[in-house]
Amino acid sequence: MTGARSYLFVPADAPRKLARALESGADALILDLEDSVTAERKPAARAMLREVLTEHRSRGTGPELWVRINPLDGGAALDGRAALDGEAGLRDLAAVMPGAPRGIMLPKARDRAEVVRLGHHLDAFEAAFGLETGSTRIFSVATETPAAVLSLGSYAGGPLPRLRAMTWGAEDLSAALGAVSNRDAAGGLDPLYLTVRHLCLLAAVAAGADPVDTLHADYRDEAGLTAAARAAAHAGFRAKIAIHPDQVGPINAAFTPDAAAIAAARRIVDAFAAAPGAGTVGLDGRMLDRPHLVQAEALLARAGSANQKSGD
Repeated sequence: MTGARSYLFVPADAPRKLARALESGADALILDLEDSVTAERKPAARAMLREVLTEHRSRGTGPELWVRINPLDGGAALDGRAALDGEAGLRDLAAVMPGAPRGIMLPKARDRAEVVRLGHHLDAFEAAFGLETGSTRIFSVATETPAAVLSLGSYAGGPLPRLRAMTWGAEDLSAALGAVSNRDAAGGLDPLYLTVRHLCLLAAVAAGADPVDTLHADYRDEAGLTAAARAAAHAGFRAKIAIHPDQVGPINAAFTPDAAAIAAARRIVDAFAAAPGAGTVGLDGRMLDRPHLVQAEALLARAGSANQKSGD
């Protein structure tokens, strides 16, 4: 996959934040109708967002626009005191699909079956509004409840053509668990949440989707963000979520292969091209086999995609 490097969250009812986000350099914006919009503001936010999507579509340029809808089933709020609107997610879709968003972020996704279910809804909305069948992709937030974590293996159950990306998170999960914190005594993530991160990475790749690393909460901590983004890229994540425009530059840089990495990858590809049919080749005293070639080709594909986005 060669999708976006940066996904920047923007409240759907905040025009000034949206205007700044459009100029941030983010590859994709996630226009949020869920957590960042209060219940009484959701109807106005939907109407506003539909106009934004329609205008953006008419321009034909700029970042991808994704919409985080409310959970499809509503369900109990995390504090157990109130029930969420079980129809809110469908209302979100009815409002925004005429604007042809690039995709829908599905929060509180329980498993593969819920992604399939959302896909069926999108089939109907695309047909109703004259959109190309299958054009609306899905971004699953796949680890927000204990049951969802235990169901990550379900994503490997076969092709999911609409599934573009998957991400994980520690905040909702720790709340669902009743944890005091998701951090250990030293300030790092508790091992449980690191395990969830690794499982999400595996599940996304198994499903053929882009694994996207979660947010870095302190938007003023550029050094910490840079280190986290580089570590995520090294581990195999393709992108990272941003919550502030200032985070976009460091994230894009971390997920863009540098000149040295590109040159090394090209040498590997050239070495295999010079030995057609060979299962292994020697280069600089190292014996390289097919997995090295696959890695090199993937890196060059990401570099090409990154250069294209930078030129948009």
